[in-house]
Amino acid sequence: MGRATGAVHGTLARRRFLMLGAGFGAGLALGGLGGARPSQAAVPGARLTTRVIPSSGEALAVVGIGTWRAFDVGASEGERAPLREVLRLLFEAGGRVIDSSPMYGPAEGVVGELLGELKVHDRAFYATKVWTEGAAAGIQEMERSIARYRRSPIDLMQVHNLVDWRTHLKTLRAWKAQGRIRYIGITHYTPSAFAELAAIIKGEDIDFVQFPYSLERREAEDMLLPLAQERGVATLINRPFGGGGLFGRVRGRPLPPWAAALGAGSWAQLFLRYVLAHPAVTCVIPGTGKPAHARDNLAAGLAPLPAPEDARPIAKAWDRM
Repeated sequence: MGRATGAVHGTLARRRFLMLGAGFGAGLALGGLGGARPSQAAVPGARLTTRVIPSSGEALAVVGIGTWRAFDVGASEGERAPLREVLRLLFEAGGRVIDSSPMYGPAEGVVGELLGELKVHDRAFYATKVWTEGAAAGIQEMERSIARYRRSPIDLMQVHNLVDWRTHLKTLRAWKAQGRIRYIGITHYTPSAFAELAAIIKGEDIDFVQFPYSLERREAEDMLLPLAQERGVATLINRPFGGGGLFGRVRGRPLPPWAAALGAGSWAQLFLRYVLAHPAVTCVIPGTGKPAHARDNLAAGLAPLPAPEDARPIAKAWDRM
């Protein structure tokens, strides 16, 4: 959902990133450690790896952008310019997913305006949410979201934090049948809601579920990720950096020498590669309004996807810190 103030601790580590040149210039070489795949280098024009949405087979790039906090800005060019560049970088790398919410202040409108300026509305996979009580209020809120985004249909409409989810799922099913939205989803930001998310996945026909998953919050591995994979539900992963806390823990620590063999040239990439190693993860949506961070995050999806066993050395190293 975004980086908290602890994200500043990752600044020096992020400077280790070897691909800050235009077009994600060549520099991240993948070696052969253990069972790692054959060597491959990120080159100019490299595109993000994709995974498919199980309910449709549509391909999505595995790294997207979250807009919480970062896109809650005013209309000045000074505030908008970095965000425009973040979105430009997303599409340059072949990314598509932008996740927002009416809960995020003016973020929905900011996204809509910037995509219009970049002329990329038709390339985006836009995910937003309904976050209110009652059917009529939900419809009104979703109509506002469509108007702010400036394109219909919305790709993915999610019930935010499960607020009145039974009521809203009825509306979402009707809207999907009418072609007003393409996919239906549910979200939450805390593992305390995982049991309820699991019950909905088991009992309802949904396309997506969004929840937190990171090195410091691995609860999703126990039930939610396997269940989503079993039921054919796509996953969006929020808070992959633990709200920025992961960077504080590695402050001053050098990146392990074996990280390059796992496709990571920075701590941020290593954190994201851990998440992407789970085959049930469809797309991870780190939030940022900084172009350098966006480049870094996106590079985590340029290399071939890690295998599940690649997550083990990352977890072991983290647990020893």
